[in-house]
Amino acid sequence: MDDPAARSKWQDDLDLIIEAARQAGEVAFSYFGQAPEVWWKNEGSSPVSAADFAANDRLRDILMKARPHYGWLSEETDDDPDRLARETVFVIDPIDGTRAFINGEKTWCVSVAVVHQGRPVAGVLVAPALEEEFWASAEGPSFKNGMPIRVSGGDGSELLIAADESLIKKFDSPFRERVRRIRHVPSLAYRLAMVADSRIDGTVVKRDSHDWDLAAADLILERAGGRLADLDNRPLTYNRKSVNREVLVAGAEHAISSLLPRLLGGTAG
Repeated sequence: MDDPAARSKWQDDLDLIIEAARQAGEVAFSYFGQAPEVWWKNEGSSPVSAADFAANDRLRDILMKARPHYGWLSEETDDDPDRLARETVFVIDPIDGTRAFINGEKTWCVSVAVVHQGRPVAGVLVAPALEEEFWASAEGPSFKNGMPIRVSGGDGSELLIAADESLIKKFDSPFRERVRRIRHVPSLAYRLAMVADSRIDGTVVKRDSHDWDLAAADLILERAGGRLADLDNRPLTYNRKSVNREVLVAGAEHAISSLLPRLLGGTAG
């Protein structure tokens, strides 16, 4: 990753996925507010719309034509174990925040990452309804609409986080008084982007998130000075056989150092 050829390669991949995500965003946005057909998967617990499939098709057409030797992992494509043998993989969520999308809420995004040897090296989130784009590569800063972004510094007084109210109620009283909770944002990728953009200090991710929810936003957060970690305080490795995750914590360092000990205390159900 330190040689110029590698740096050039990831920038080329970033340029590719930004363009692909923009096109997929245009496809998805054409369905937004138009009551697209919706189906339910995972025993009726998770919605998927015609817009998800259409955006997924556009992404696959562009990306796999450009990089046919890469693996492919997408929420809306049947998983092919061939990806496990690939050193570099696209990790895709054509619409992260489908519930928001079908309810006419603007906080949804197209999430595209390039993962190399288990870690994201290029990532982009395109939120067409909000006219926002976030992106990063492994060797540069994170950007929102072309401007560099950084996580919050924190002054030790208030901690602004995205987390279930039931979880916050389990925190010790002195800490709970410092915490202010934001209104729920259905898109996990967008919540992580909010941390990267210093709009919130951190978030707790409940178990059963998936790699496609996380990979692009993980890199954007990292290059903005924050972290996404498991409860052992380790970074995530991607392109494993299992794409499901246990409880995670994300934030600026001051938020993680405050949240992690309390989550380890058994408060993260």
